[in-house]
Amino acid sequence: MKKDVLNKDYQLFLRDIKDRIKEAQYSALKAVNKELISLYWNIGQKIVEKQNSAGWGKSIVENLANDLQKEFIGIKGFSSQNLWYMRQFYSEYRNNPKLQPMVGEISWAKNIAILSKCKNDLEREFYIKMTRKFGWTKNVLITNIENRSYEKYLLNQTNFEKTVPEKYAAQAKLAVKDEYTFDFLELGEEHSEKELENELVNKVRIFLSEMGGNFCFIGNQYKLEVDEEEYFIDLLLYHRKLKCIIAIELKIGKFKPEYAGKMQFYLSALNEKVKFEDENSSIGIIICREKRRTTVEYALRIANHPIGVSTYKITSLLPKNLLKYLPSEKEIAKKLDKL
Repeated sequence: MKKDVLNKDYQLFLRDIKDRIKEAQYSALKAVNKELISLYWNIGQKIVEKQNSAGWGKSIVENLANDLQKEFIGIKGFSSQNLWYMRQFYSEYRNNPKLQPMVGEISWAKNIAILSKCKNDLEREFYIKMTRKFGWTKNVLITNIENRSYEKYLLNQTNFEKTVPEKYAAQAKLAVKDEYTFDFLELGEEHSEKELENELVNKVRIFLSEMGGNFCFIGNQYKLEVDEEEYFIDLLLYHRKLKCIIAIELKIGKFKPEYAGKMQFYLSALNEKVKFEDENSSIGIIICREKRRTTVEYALRIANHPIGVSTYKITSLLPKNLLKYLPSEKEIAKKLDKL
């Protein structure tokens, strides 16, 4: 008995030491990255200042790159291309005190991807925050930029601000896209809801990836029994960070207000019959082929369960007709502050 207690105590002790080592390693990496970003910022600043004060042209960057590479043999980061990035990095962010401290919290490669691929500071703020919050790799970051996740997040239609606890609301909004791209499905333009469901289940790994990560598959045609009647939810998922069940209804046509009422019924039943005590309230996502945004807004306004309404498509570009629904810069800034 004593030996078992000692072994258990040692395992806890060992785990604690491991956690402390990992935490120290992570802190050290963060500190090194912050110093590197600070160094690149300063180099970019000095290049700009010299060009402005001394009238030096483009040749300063080429000469500086050659001399630095001779001095610091084997050390990457001082190519002429990277020095130009440093100059651009400083020039773009020097008048933005909000973004300056943020750039040191992600790697240089991710900073360059955001700097070169994003059009304005609000878009850059979004991707910096998302990368920092979810630990995106460079490839995942670039994929999200190319898939226009920023615009899709801003277009997001949910009622989460009034139905989800404040500490989970921002995470919940990020978990639901305004539009999903199902270009991995082997479907024609004309297909049934059953065909759509079957294809998503058959390619469930890719489907969960498109949903945005942190989703786990529970089942399809999930049966609920209420008053001796059987009801079936198209897809049932679980979100690890939100710690809640996600019910998904698939519609191949246009969104109708009665879909929200049916989803409320499902969520009530899930919360009463399926949800565990330590889990948060269930969330519903209605995925339609198309929707009228004002109709969705009115339908969600009276819903007292958390519901999001999204669309799906088979191609990957954001339709131009959706761009007019993007909020103003002031509204975008408020949304980003909540991330």
